[in-house]
Amino acid sequence: MIFSRTSWLVCVFLAVAGCAAVGPDFTEPEAPTPDAWEFAQDTGLTATPYELIEWWEVFNDPVLNQLVDIAHEQNYSLELAGLRVLESRAQLGIAVGIQYPQQQLASGGVTRISPSENAGQGNTAFSQYDLGASLAWEMDFWGKFRRGIETADAALAASIANYDEAIVLVTAQVVSNYVTIRILEEQLRIAYENLKLQQRSYDIAEVLYRNGQDSELDVQQAKSLLLGTQATVPDLKTQLSLSQNALNTLLGQTNGFVEKLIVDGPIPDVPEQVAVGIPADLLRRRPDLREAELQAVAQNAQVGVATADLYPSIALSGSLGVVSISRDVGGGGSSSLFSSDSVSYSAGASFTWPVLNYGRIKNNIRVQDARLQQAIVSYQQIALEAAQEVDDAMVSLAGAQAQEVILQQGVVASRRSNDLSMLQYKEGFSGYQRVLDAQKSLFGQQNRYAASQGQAVQSVVQLYKALGGGWEVREGRPFVDENTLTVMRERTNWGDLLDDQ
Repeated sequence: MIFSRTSWLVCVFLAVAGCAAVGPDFTEPEAPTPDAWEFAQDTGLTATPYELIEWWEVFNDPVLNQLVDIAHEQNYSLELAGLRVLESRAQLGIAVGIQYPQQQLASGGVTRISPSENAGQGNTAFSQYDLGASLAWEMDFWGKFRRGIETADAALAASIANYDEAIVLVTAQVVSNYVTIRILEEQLRIAYENLKLQQRSYDIAEVLYRNGQDSELDVQQAKSLLLGTQATVPDLKTQLSLSQNALNTLLGQTNGFVEKLIVDGPIPDVPEQVAVGIPADLLRRRPDLREAELQAVAQNAQVGVATADLYPSIALSGSLGVVSISRDVGGGGSSSLFSSDSVSYSAGASFTWPVLNYGRIKNNIRVQDARLQQAIVSYQQIALEAAQEVDDAMVSLAGAQAQEVILQQGVVASRRSNDLSMLQYKEGFSGYQRVLDAQKSLFGQQNRYAASQGQAVQSVVQLYKALGGGWEVREGRPFVDENTLTVMRERTNWGDLLDDQ
C-alpha cells in the first residue's frame, strides 16, 4: 500500500479541517451620503426612483441617439475596458487552477550508456528506458488559495464595473461634445446675423458721411464694430472644428465623419423633469463606487493570503513510473519496460513552516491591511465626491435655467432697442452712438443667451453622468465586438472564455 491507514486518516482530516480561511471576512464600509438632495426642489427635479437607462433620449434628437450608438460600438476606450474584462476572466481561471495539484508532470526518456573499456568494470553497453508521472499538491489548509480566488473574483467584477464606468464617461462625453457643437453653430449663426445688421448700419453711416450729413467718426465706429464681430467668426470656426475632431475620436472615426453626419440644428432643450432618485441610489448605480468597493473586497482577501503564510504549508507528493534496462546481447539479457518488475513509485506528505521569517510575514500582513484601509477610505472618498458631483450639477442647472429666463428677456429688449435706435438715427432724432451701443448689446446678449442655453443642457448631462446613468445598455451585449473576438480566436485558443460574455 502506498499510504498506511493512519496516513490516509491524517490527510482526510487535513482536507476536512481546511474549511475556514484565515484572515478577515469583508465588511461593507459605510458610505457618507446625504439623506436627501438639497437643491432638488429648486431645479424642478424629482426624487422618484431613477429608472431611465438611455437618458440621452430625453433630448428627442435622432442625430444624438445615432452618435451615442456609434460610440458604444466603436469607441476604443470601451474596447480596451472590455479586453480588461477578458483578461480578468483568464486571471480568475489561474486562481481557480492553483487549488489543484500545483505540479503535474509526465516524464520519459531513454539513455544509452557504453562504459569505458579501461574502467575495469566490464564494458557491456546498455540502454535505460523510463516513463512516469508525478504530482505535488499543496493543500489549501488555511484558505490561502481560496482567498486568492476571492481576490481574482472581485477583480473580475471590478473590471466589469470599470467597463460600466467607461460607458458612462464615453456617453457623457459624446453628448457634451454634441451640445458644444450645437452651441458653436448657434453662436456662428448669431455672428453672421449681426454681421448683416452691422454691415447695413455701416453702409448707412458711410452714405451719410459722403453726403456731408454725418461725421467720419460715426463711420469709423461702425467699421470698428463690424470688424470686431468679424473677428469672432474664425475663433468660433476653430472651436467648432476642434469639437468635431474630439467627437470623431470618441466615435472611433477619422476626421470628417461627424461633419457629414451632423447638419445644422438647434441646441437641445432641457427636459421638463429629471428623476434623480435618492442619495442612497448612488451606491447601487455609480459604477466607480462599485469598482472601489470591489477593489476593497479584493484587497481584503489579500490580507488572508498574507496571513496564511504564518502557518505551515502542507503538501502531498507522489510519483509512479516504470524503469527498464536493456543490455546488449551477451550481457545478461534484458527486461521489459512494462513488466510488473519495472514499476516504481513514491508517495509522501511534507510541510514547510517559515518560523524564522515571522517578522517579515507579519509586516507583510500589516502592509496588506494598510492597503485594505486605503481602499476603504478611497471608497468613502469617491462616495462623498459622487454626492458632491450631483449637488454641483443641480446647482449649475438651477443657475443656468434662472439665467436663461433673464437673458431671453434681455435679447428681446436688446432687439427692440436696436430697432428703435436705428429708426431714430435715420430720422435724425439721435446720434449714431446709440445705434452702436444697441448693436453691441444685442450681439452680446444673444451670445450670452446661447451660452446659457448650452450650459443648462450641459448641466443636465453632468447630472446624468454624476448619477451613473447609461451603463445598463451593455446588458446582453458582448464586452468586445465580434470582429475582435474572431481575431483573438484565430490567434489563441481561448476556450469558452470568449463565448460567454
